[in-house]
Amino acid sequence: MTKFATLSSGSSGNSVFIEHDGVKVIVDCGFSGRTIEKLIKDIGEDPSTIDAIFLTHEHTDHVKGAGIISRRFDIPIFANEGTWQGFAKVSGKIKEENIKVFKSDNFMRFKNMDILPIRIHHDANEPVGFVFYLNNKKITLLTDTGYVDQKMLYEIKGSDIYYFEANHDIEALKRGPYPFSTKKRIMSNFGHLSNEQSANYLADIIQGRREEVFLAHLSNINNTPDLSFATVDEILTSYGLDTKKDIKLNVAPRNKPSEVIKL
Repeated sequence: MTKFATLSSGSSGNSVFIEHDGVKVIVDCGFSGRTIEKLIKDIGEDPSTIDAIFLTHEHTDHVKGAGIISRRFDIPIFANEGTWQGFAKVSGKIKEENIKVFKSDNFMRFKNMDILPIRIHHDANEPVGFVFYLNNKKITLLTDTGYVDQKMLYEIKGSDIYYFEANHDIEALKRGPYPFSTKKRIMSNFGHLSNEQSANYLADIIQGRREEVFLAHLSNINNTPDLSFATVDEILTSYGLDTKKDIKLNVAPRNKPSEVIKL
């Protein structure tokens, strides 16, 4: 059996739980160690049974508690060389045997999981998304990218679960309190996906097989769950997708876990 849950998702912190036939991993640890522990327990899991941590990039909202959790429960951390270079500055001491380095755009095998880290477009050292191949199931985790290129679309198409960035509403961002330089960064090709961008990319890849779609990494300032859902729902519907029958559209909660999805 495969299980999936978002532990928490937003501009203040991110973490995802995946289990496949007893192997349990978390992707990103963007909260304090204590909070990560609580979130894992909130979905009925024991933090000490986590087998690995995978990191997408070194920004604080993705790595804050990773070093703590690794030390506390003796868990290996997997990241590429660029992410390790940035993460090592804030991680604290990590056991040498728990420092695992993968190559972006190359498949890796972890226990019973085949995992493809795919390069994305963000202002970090070497950011990636992840595609998990779990027997006949496929899960895509894709946030923190300014755009989605054709190679990325090819690799993620056919997933059963999409954890997909819908960071901001364009008009809310333009009118919001951020300085112009920050707004420019967010809207750039190395920033974040808007609700509209997210919907249009999803429309290209969704096949209407009752895929689970989690809109993720929402800004607390320039977006709301209702606005994100409504925008994406409207655009997908305009492409002929029935968001009540063809897919299951969700917004990943900001401060608590989602329901646990079983595949």
